[in-house]
Parts: sequence; structure tokens; C-alpha cells
Amino acid sequence: MKTINSTPNLDSLIPGESATIVAIQTDEALRQRLSALGFRAGKRIELIRKASFSGPLQVRIGTTDILLRRNEASKISVHKT
Repeated sequence: MKTINSTPNLDSLIPGESATIVAIQTDEALRQRLSALGFRAGKRIELIRKASFSGPLQVRIGTTDILLRRNEASKISVHKT
């Protein structure tokens, strides 16, 4: 039986969509690195573009653009706005 995840991850957004970060579900080292870049629960984030061939995602937090690996983005739960 297939379950539906009610909280999408950052990598499921399409370019141009905005969302609010709900949680970051990863190890402490990556959580600290992402936090230093501005990734925190409650922050608004926008997906700018997805590189082809499973390349990185370009996301915007405030006025800062950041490139993230898709596997990192898949660990960030968001709420679409």
C-alpha cells in the first residue's frame, strides 16, 4: 500500500514555487552547515531552478542564492505557500 507524505521535501518543488521550511532531518554536521547558510525551520525558501541530469538545485533564502545537492534537499521538509 502506498502512503502519501503530507509534508513535501524541498526537492519536490518546481522552479518558481515558494515554501516554508518545516524541519531538517539529517545528521548534526549537515544540520549545522545548513543552519549557517540560513536553513532554519520557519524560514521562507524559493526554488529558482533544477539542474538537469540530477544536478543541484538553486534555492533562494532572503536575498541569498544557494546551490544544494538533491540528496541534501530531500532531507528538508517544507510547507508550500
